[in-house]
Amino acid sequence: QKPVIFSEYSYAKLPEDINDLAFSSIGELAELIKTKQITSTELTKFFLERLRKHNPTLHCVITFTEERAMKQAKLTDEEIERGKCRGMLHGIPFGVKDLLATKDYKTTWGSVPFKDQMIEEDAIIIRKLEEAGAVLCAKLTLGELAWGDVWFGGMTRNPWDTTSGSSGSSAGSASSVSAGLLPFAIGTETWGSIVSPSTVCGTTGLRPTYGRVSRTGAMALSWSMDKIGTICRSAEDLAIVFNIIKGQDGLDQTLFDVPFNYQPGIDFTKLKIGYLKGDFDKQYDFHTQDSVTLAKLKVLGAELIPIELPELPTNDLSIILSAEAGAAFDELTRSNTDNFLVRQIKDAWPNVFRSSRFIPAVEYINANRIRFILIQQMEKLMNEIDFYIAPSWEGDNLLLTNLTGHPCIVLPNGFSADGTPTSITFIGRLFDEGRLIAFAKKYQDATDFHKKHPPIFE
Repeated sequence: QKPVIFSEYSYAKLPEDINDLAFSSIGELAELIKTKQITSTELTKFFLERLRKHNPTLHCVITFTEERAMKQAKLTDEEIERGKCRGMLHGIPFGVKDLLATKDYKTTWGSVPFKDQMIEEDAIIIRKLEEAGAVLCAKLTLGELAWGDVWFGGMTRNPWDTTSGSSGSSAGSASSVSAGLLPFAIGTETWGSIVSPSTVCGTTGLRPTYGRVSRTGAMALSWSMDKIGTICRSAEDLAIVFNIIKGQDGLDQTLFDVPFNYQPGIDFTKLKIGYLKGDFDKQYDFHTQDSVTLAKLKVLGAELIPIELPELPTNDLSIILSAEAGAAFDELTRSNTDNFLVRQIKDAWPNVFRSSRFIPAVEYINANRIRFILIQQMEKLMNEIDFYIAPSWEGDNLLLTNLTGHPCIVLPNGFSADGTPTSITFIGRLFDEGRLIAFAKKYQDATDFHKKHPPIFE
């Protein structure tokens, strides 16, 4: 483990209008708290007020944790007065996707059958964040049982276009950060649930390597694919949060204890960077924006090497998710409680859960055998390059890398014709989040898409 190095934020000054803090980075807010320009209590009240003001429009909060937040903020302020600062997250407000357990507050999973569920123990990731001084302000919306952006209270909205949904399933996490209602939020991904809402809402999202972040206290959807990650405003903010949430907990047996070596200032000229030429050559929604991104990377010194992903029946492997999700919610199905789920359309969870009982064990096992071959072939490919670039929604990359467990960063790279954000995806080697985030930061330092905000929330 090398020293984790973050950028210098001594330039940060408290603005005359506190509303100008809404879109500040974690590093900037941390500097203001550390230098006593603002208290965590003041900052927490500010973000709670923004959440309450805009939640009727965005429908991004399920439960406010205000009492807990104010107690934690007061504690961190007292520590600052005594000369104690726990680090970059000391006194920083945040929210979590409401599939993470929180003591004394409901954990609803966004679902009617679970909307009054109480779990009297905090998820490990929440414990880690609060031990680092962070302040939990809200439990955020998710598509019911981690599908889409529709939950028992309605549809979570996109701050860039409030007539449309935020996508999901980490819907409230992306929506709230995009609108400047929270500095960062925790999300999860099994198959696109960080990438998709981050794309739609214009946030910067990290889906870590499978086995990097504890899932203890999180709703299980797919034991072999579920991953917990972060949605922020910038790549370095991802590094600040990930530095706290990574690592073993003695409970989640899938975890690995691997160093996180983040150091900004990565040299593009010394990297082998692949790109999915076949996918980028197609005509798709974000083609123009992605072409500009590839050109920008070349200007920054990157030598882009055309690559192809392993040619295996990736979509057929989605039965792994269907089978595991069906097992996770077997009691819901057998008790007919699935009839109370909000979405009852053909491809929604109720029918997925029911049909999963007809997936033969032989097919599930064979799908995982093919998956193992896929993992081996991806390992061989990644040994030849440092990272690769992919369209966020085009081709097999999204499902494939969720099956193999590779880390992914999705970051804004422009706007579509209707004014909503577009994104690009960077994929790294297993457990190489440090260099992957540094690579993303280098790109963001040369662009300003991550600094654009939805006008009606500025």
